[in-house]
Amino acid sequence: MKVIVDTTVWSLFLRRQEHVDSASLEFLRQAIKEKNVQMLGIVRQELLSGIKNASQFTRLRHLLENFPDLLAESVDHTEAARFFNLCRQKGIQGSPVDFLICAQAHRHKMAILTDDKDFENYAEHLPIDLIG
Repeated sequence: MKVIVDTTVWSLFLRRQEHVDSASLEFLRQAIKEKNVQMLGIVRQELLSGIKNASQFTRLRHLLENFPDLLAESVDHTEAARFFNLCRQKGIQGSPVDFLICAQAHRHKMAILTDDKDFENYAEHLPIDLIG
């Protein structure tokens, strides 16, 4: 089963910190081997944003090209807004990016691999599954 990998896990993975003991990183390594990683366009954008060095940008862009995007549709953006509003009513704040990730994961029945504790708060009120 494919899994959506959140920016937090990708960031840790891409730093190549082999000494980091993380269940999320081990899960990601295995998911890559099994071709079960699903990239979202918004996660790709987050990973590539802020890279000042052009050669580093190009290197990362080429590496990420191995993971085709699952493109967001209008229905995903609408659902992300609904998720945002639902969580806000419960006193939980989050970013539009996080809620778009949740909406796409929900629609495609995929789990989210994340180390971001905000997703644990969302999962209390949204129909999403988390790994990490």
